[in-house]
Amino acid sequence: MLMRRADQLGAPLYVYGEDYSGYAEHGRFVYQDSDGLLDLPMPKLPGRHQIGNASVAIAALRRLGGRFARDSGIEWGLKNVEWPARLQRLTRGPLLEAAPEGAELWLDGGHNPHGGAMIAQSMADFEERAPKPLYLICGMLKTKDAIGYLLPFRGLAKHVTTVGIAGEAASLGAGALYDAARTAGLEASPADDLLDAMMQVSAWARAREGEGTPRILICGSLYLAGQVLRENS
Repeated sequence: MLMRRADQLGAPLYVYGEDYSGYAEHGRFVYQDSDGLLDLPMPKLPGRHQIGNASVAIAALRRLGGRFARDSGIEWGLKNVEWPARLQRLTRGPLLEAAPEGAELWLDGGHNPHGGAMIAQSMADFEERAPKPLYLICGMLKTKDAIGYLLPFRGLAKHVTTVGIAGEAASLGAGALYDAARTAGLEASPADDLLDAMMQVSAWARAREGEGTPRILICGSLYLAGQVLRENS
């Protein structure tokens, strides 16, 4: 559909995998297009999907030109990029203080099935490098496919604690999201708010102390992520 519409408008297409590509090799990020090959540092943002995202950004820059399209500008961008609530590690705030000692706390605002699959893959990659039991704290809007979002975490997450998003009329209730998590095949429980959710996660982690220090992911909505960042930054 996109290619057909571009043809109707006479708009040029520059297609990933055909006109340009990017991939990881020996701990480096290799980008290639008709103008040549770039040997670059890996993107600062975590997750293998960021290689594809970075490739799209580089392709656009190289078509537009300007100082950031130079090799040095691209390398600077990869090393310094910041994207709040996209696999962001939280290092302070009341939620971290309420978490089990030594726990990793991550935040991601992805909210659709494709985003869920990418985030789950990143969590699986984290697990491969440094095994830790994964717990989710999830809040979503009624307009989103909650079951589709949560399905990729089946067999990966130990437990999902569901919350409503404070102040958002379109938020799914914690109970409705609990039902979605159970339908997706995940162990779940509802919570009153984020702090209650973290207290529940702490209790679950204590009950499974032999599994190690947990990795906790707050996820499912940019609205929820915004609340977390306001209260924990």
